[in-house]
Amino acid sequence: MVKKYIFNVQTQNSQIRLDSYLAAQTIFNSRNQIQNLIKKELVFVNGEVRKASFKVMNDDEISVILNEDFSPIIEKENIKLDILYEDNEMLVINKPKNMLTHPTAKETKGTLVNALLFKYGYEGLSDMNGIMRPGIIHRLDRNTSGLLMVAKTNHAHEILSEEIKTKTAKRKYLAIVHGNFDKEEGTLDFPIERNPKKPEQMAVIEGGKPSVTHYKVIEQFKGFSYIELSLETGRTHQIRVHMNYINHPIINDSLYNKIPFRVKTQEQALQSYFLQFKSVINDDIIKLEIQPDNDIQKVLKYLRSIK
Repeated sequence: MVKKYIFNVQTQNSQIRLDSYLAAQTIFNSRNQIQNLIKKELVFVNGEVRKASFKVMNDDEISVILNEDFSPIIEKENIKLDILYEDNEMLVINKPKNMLTHPTAKETKGTLVNALLFKYGYEGLSDMNGIMRPGIIHRLDRNTSGLLMVAKTNHAHEILSEEIKTKTAKRKYLAIVHGNFDKEEGTLDFPIERNPKKPEQMAVIEGGKPSVTHYKVIEQFKGFSYIELSLETGRTHQIRVHMNYINHPIINDSLYNKIPFRVKTQEQALQSYFLQFKSVINDDIIKLEIQPDNDIQKVLKYLRSIK
């Protein structure tokens, strides 16, 4: 049976050989097997066939097509899931901070996928994103909490992915940022690509992928703003990059913001708090909204106390 494995590269190295990266994974028998797969053009990087010597970078997507019946080692872990909606086709999770959406080469435990496999197994999750990311339609950064859709079936995965692509599905975020705004709302339309000088970061770069973020001011304080954001595109770190680019970095975002803030939080004060989509089962519109997480509430309490 043909299987597709997808790896989202997460590495501290600026570049690493394709064969070396794959050799570090747990599903392959030997380096020879990897070399043969590459020679047979069964390995793709961002959708393109590449040679063994090709240098992959952080956040590249590697797809491997296997005819063999492999079972990757992804441990099923009994991690509590905060399920806010569920039907026979899909579910919506409130993902906590400090949790990866899916395993990486360096971190294979404690992710949302580990928890999903414990509860549903591979047979209970879609496999359209490869066997390393069962059920995962879209993802949130490790320290961004909030609402995340998971597909149980390929049918649901296909429909919900199309809803995101056509913007039928609505995703809104809350964030607290440095600085104040002259306008109550606005649109940020700046292309995003990998930062060539800091490969662990993304950046606004001419010729990058089109990226559009809308913002609306909820409340302003002395030197800080509480805002709502919505996405037209879903680039890696999009909100964090766009806000930093317009000199309104998200507080306590250690990757993009070096300005110290008095209140400690678990990284960036950013949360996916609102989700709207059409039911896969019928034409009902499902709307989910959650309260600001503990970090955002803590920061708001402090800012309101010094207002």
